[in-house]
Amino acid sequence: MVMEAADEERPLLNHLCRPPQPQEECSRYTGDGTVDINAQPALKQSTGNWRACFFILGAEFSECVCFFAVSKNLITYLTTVLHESNVGAARNVSTWVGSCFLTPVIGAFLADSYWGRYLTILVFLSVYTFGMLIMASSTALPLLLPRSSDEGSGFHRAAVYLGLYLVALGTGGIKPCSAALGADQFDGADPTERLAKASFFNWYYFSINIGSLLSATLLVWVQDNIGWTLGLAIPTVLIGFGLAIFVAGRKIYRYKPLGAGSSPLTRVSQVLVAAARNCRLELPDDTSALHEHGRAEQHTSQFRFFDKAAIVLPSPEKKGPWRLCTVSQVEELKMLLRMSPVWASMPVFFAVTAQMSSTMIEQGMALDNRVGAFVVPPASLSTFDIVSVLVCVPLYDAVLVPLSRRITGEDRGFTQLQRIGAGLALSTAAMAYAALVEARRLASATSMSIMWQAPCYFVLGAAEVFASIGMLEFFYDQSPGSMKSLGAALAQLAIAGGSYLNSALLGAVASATGWIPDDLDQGHLNYFYWFMAALSALNLLQFVYCSTRHKR
Repeated sequence: MVMEAADEERPLLNHLCRPPQPQEECSRYTGDGTVDINAQPALKQSTGNWRACFFILGAEFSECVCFFAVSKNLITYLTTVLHESNVGAARNVSTWVGSCFLTPVIGAFLADSYWGRYLTILVFLSVYTFGMLIMASSTALPLLLPRSSDEGSGFHRAAVYLGLYLVALGTGGIKPCSAALGADQFDGADPTERLAKASFFNWYYFSINIGSLLSATLLVWVQDNIGWTLGLAIPTVLIGFGLAIFVAGRKIYRYKPLGAGSSPLTRVSQVLVAAARNCRLELPDDTSALHEHGRAEQHTSQFRFFDKAAIVLPSPEKKGPWRLCTVSQVEELKMLLRMSPVWASMPVFFAVTAQMSSTMIEQGMALDNRVGAFVVPPASLSTFDIVSVLVCVPLYDAVLVPLSRRITGEDRGFTQLQRIGAGLALSTAAMAYAALVEARRLASATSMSIMWQAPCYFVLGAAEVFASIGMLEFFYDQSPGSMKSLGAALAQLAIAGGSYLNSALLGAVASATGWIPDDLDQGHLNYFYWFMAALSALNLLQFVYCSTRHKR
């Protein structure tokens, strides 16, 4: 306690140690500007690192169990309980999943601008818990309302979708902030902790898939064989525990102080407006003449048009923030623009992985789901996707990274873009395989085993290890320092884009063709899969072209 009191009295002239302070004194504190819960410089030995990540990963694990307990089997609930059509249910699932990955933009904005990551997670996790309570309670409504009542049926449907979209809102503050808060626990100025940060994203994704595994096996089985009320009550209780665990770790977290001044999105908007207003001005030959406060920001020559936002105007001119911006602000916008071609490649990838919660489950319903003495729920086939992730993450971290590091010289083994590209290629192969399985099912005189789907799920799991984790690391690493939550939100926004794209493609296919009828034996789902494989191949070519031109 005496040491803690002494630490609190330490003057906060600067978080980074300055000469002539001894090196031992400097090494006691983080060098990246993080503070503890009392807004004092964070001590390395008592805050952050993996000890803090266990609390964050615990909360993320409980959120993932809830999310996948709903999403893995939602299409079954919509078709069997709410009696929606195959295409209608598939579109509604994709739209809801898209919303779950669209709301992180809201959470990231609040975290980077006003609340910070910890408070944002706390508020949205509470909303999430309330949404799960409504979802679990809504499952009992059919027992309380008359079965033949249209009004009762409508009330039940409204309650289900209210709970669903409260969950979608709640997840918006968790998904972008938990990954960023976890990465904040590692000192970016310490070489050892910097390598541990790269490993954190692998294990962050690993914990997500542990939660997914429990949902796809235990909870899906409970929902199909015991009842939806218990199947949703279990994750509701778990998310309550997750909230308590997250709050319990607050004293050992490292916190990134919010930047002074306006919000990150406001600063980016100011650059766009100022550059447009100064579009007729000539850029100076000497870039040091551009406006900057304090320490000069490293200037880049790409996207030079936006440098016009930092042209110092003649003194009679008004120099408000919407007319004159700093080079730092301009470089923030440039960093986001450099990431945009990579981001544009990701929605197609996530439209492919969205098949695991939509058309592949419907395909599984048309296959023989008896495996020996067991009856396998179609939604549980996603277990192979999860097992693939759980196997590939340790192999990637322990085997592939050290081997590739010797060849490439990269600290990470593969560059982030190489990792994403490998995932895009695997997803293309998975769709081609799914098309071949469906073609064989339609041509077969006898029913095919549902286990024919297992390799497709496994390959898609490997694709996620490469593309999804690579994307998370890329957007966190390449985002401006004041926009790390927004960088994580961009990754979630790509997933939302993929879900909405899948919903739009399903709607277009349903209206223009007869490929996906309610009776799949009368359709050609294989044609849809071939279409997705071709779209993925074109997307891969576009990504390769953009990645070769990308500049850090």
